[in-house]
Amino acid sequence: MANTQDIRRRIKSIRNTAQITKAMQMVAASKMRKAQQHALAGRPYASLMNKVLVSLQKRTDPRLHPLLHVRELTKELVLIISTDKGLAGALNTNLFREAANFDPAKTVYVVAGKKARQFIARTKRELLADFELKDAPTFVETKPIAKFCAEKFLKHEVDKVSVLYTHFINTIDQRSVVQTLLPISNFDLPKKHEESDANEGVDPMLGYVFEPTAEAVLDMMLPYYIQYQVFQMILDARASEHSARMVAMKNATDNANQFIKDLTLEYNKMRQAGITTELLEIATAQMAVGS
Repeated sequence: MANTQDIRRRIKSIRNTAQITKAMQMVAASKMRKAQQHALAGRPYASLMNKVLVSLQKRTDPRLHPLLHVRELTKELVLIISTDKGLAGALNTNLFREAANFDPAKTVYVVAGKKARQFIARTKRELLADFELKDAPTFVETKPIAKFCAEKFLKHEVDKVSVLYTHFINTIDQRSVVQTLLPISNFDLPKKHEESDANEGVDPMLGYVFEPTAEAVLDMMLPYYIQYQVFQMILDARASEHSARMVAMKNATDNANQFIKDLTLEYNKMRQAGITTELLEIATAQMAVGS
């Protein structure tokens, strides 16, 4: 059974740990706010871009562009966007659980994040490229990733490109998502709840004229669309990472504080029992001397 000195030592150790997790929580919260703002700020632009592409798709023959060609699947490239550091709860665990569902014989991988690189090495899967990114990457810094994946698809080295990343919903909820990047089969056109199905199929850019031609604009926009999709996914992954880490560190701090309370209570009980025993021994000794 632990004595009071052991309990005091444990309380001190846990209090030091709580101070560390509290500091990490504050740092993650600061980064989380910026990452969430960046992730959410890009969504209106992506929505407008999708409207333009839906309109272009209705005015052209989509089979004419190589990025839209659907081929029989013999080899798939999977881009995994993970974190560089741990202490983010089950974020990476959920991500790699989805990655394990791909057939290693038909899949090659490109990773952005140290944890994903370690997963590929640990499971002995084929890695084509490993990209390192800053904590808050810019659009220019993410372009080589999209360009590499698009080149592999255009050279017919792979027949499909998918992206596995953590989609940011809110501070508490982040979900691992597998999204097809290439070939581009359709564009997501957000529809409001109050809109009726009667508007479905209508050109969203009706009344606009594309110059020089719709085909030329589509050829120019599709590579940029791929690059921006990858950029937006990385922003979502960063917002999810900092949110998950902030929540994990908050839970760790709360658990440490509760543990300190429980140990303090146990320490006080043990100290009180020791004092009571000493008083009984003194009283017994006085009675023995008096008799």
